[in-house]
Amino acid sequence: MEKLPIIALDFTGEETKTFLKQFDEQLFVKVGMELFYESGPSIVKEIKMMGHKIFLDLKLHDIPTTVQKAMTQLAALDVDLVNVHAAGGLNMMKAAVKGLDEGAVNGKRPEIIAVTQLTSTSENQMQNDQQIHSTLIQSVLHYASLAKQAGLDGVVCAATDCRHLIGELGSDFKYITPGIRPNGTDTNDQVRTATPAEAAQLGASAIVVGRAITGSEDPVKSYQQIKTEWSGTDE
Repeated sequence: MEKLPIIALDFTGEETKTFLKQFDEQLFVKVGMELFYESGPSIVKEIKMMGHKIFLDLKLHDIPTTVQKAMTQLAALDVDLVNVHAAGGLNMMKAAVKGLDEGAVNGKRPEIIAVTQLTSTSENQMQNDQQIHSTLIQSVLHYASLAKQAGLDGVVCAATDCRHLIGELGSDFKYITPGIRPNGTDTNDQVRTATPAEAAQLGASAIVVGRAITGSEDPVKSYQQIKTEWSGTDE
């Protein structure tokens, strides 16, 4: 996966198109529930026509048959990355992969990752709200192991989880890390955060950045600064 920060497009469809016009290079962007539910598949097709890569972040979690059929439809959109909640279980994740294979465009399916524990979730919240009586990293590792067993390409996790996961599951498995906050920026609703440089040092495969770029007075400048810090270059 290229060393491009994934930009979370937490906008409406028209705001998204205005935002993207500021950039003169290929981006890797995340289309989440807010944007997809407002604009539907059409915004995905428009962004693809602009030449950008897309992480379609809908976090599917349902019975295996439903997830399989939904993934067949999402694969047909020719996006680059999709996801499910690992809490849906092994059979659901296997069904998701099968659905992507069935809907693959020109024989190439999107990569698929599983959400382990949200970066807004603390260990106390997990234990009290989800009634998971283990440590947070044990839960993340369990879900990640299931995802790998199911044939997924990687997981969504906090950057601070990466070293534990790489030690158990290897560096070929992908570790996509939201909760990225450059130094001096507000953590907002995130609990387990890291800077772009910290994520790189911890072994993250990709970072997802939203408000630090999209809420910036100069999004292009902020993006380039984060890209440089993440990739470890001075370009």
